[in-house]
Amino acid sequence: MSEEEKEFDEIRELGSSTIENRRGNSIHCLTIVGQIEGHQILPPETKSTKYEHVLPQLAAIEESADIDGLLVLLNTVGGDIEAGLGIAEMIAGMSKPTVSLVLGGGHSIGVPLAVAAKRSIIAPSAAMTIHPVRLTGVVIGVSQTYDYFAKIQERIVEFVMRGSDVKRDKFIEMMLRTGELAADVGTVLYGEEAVEAGLIDEVGGLSDALRWLHNEIDKARE
Repeated sequence: MSEEEKEFDEIRELGSSTIENRRGNSIHCLTIVGQIEGHQILPPETKSTKYEHVLPQLAAIEESADIDGLLVLLNTVGGDIEAGLGIAEMIAGMSKPTVSLVLGGGHSIGVPLAVAAKRSIIAPSAAMTIHPVRLTGVVIGVSQTYDYFAKIQERIVEFVMRGSDVKRDKFIEMMLRTGELAADVGTVLYGEEAVEAGLIDEVGGLSDALRWLHNEIDKARE
């Protein structure tokens, strides 16, 4: 199999590719789209990102001498909390320059994924939904269940606080806001609103994300 065939296969199967520019900077592009699949396999008709595919990719990117930076393209409705947080922690723990670009949507667990990178950018038309933790399936109606929910929610809040400039009280207020979503509790932020709230660093597009990455890579080389 030729190098071009390998690259095409990687894009088709994993939604990722490595690109190199004339300056010699090599950037890996990783897409996180659809629903984040965790321990339960989603139906085949559901567009999903599998965490067991993403985690080893991130480890390989961090260790590769041929890759200088990471671009994460986000368009996700959310999904499994622990899988999403696991991916977010991997991105946050990387030493190489990382930038996230929210396109379309970065909803639910997509919020921690967006702020995990060293720089976060959102497209003007993109949206982000902040809401409390919810669980599908059988729920045991005991106090321990509510304590467990509270602990999961606290993990998400703490991660977002570390990766953004949003104030804790503001974030929790947006998470628990009533009257904005028709059949739910929470808040939807669009483009500039996400930046004004301190959640995302700037409004922009692909060229802005790549420009930031190249600048950081050049600084590291100097």
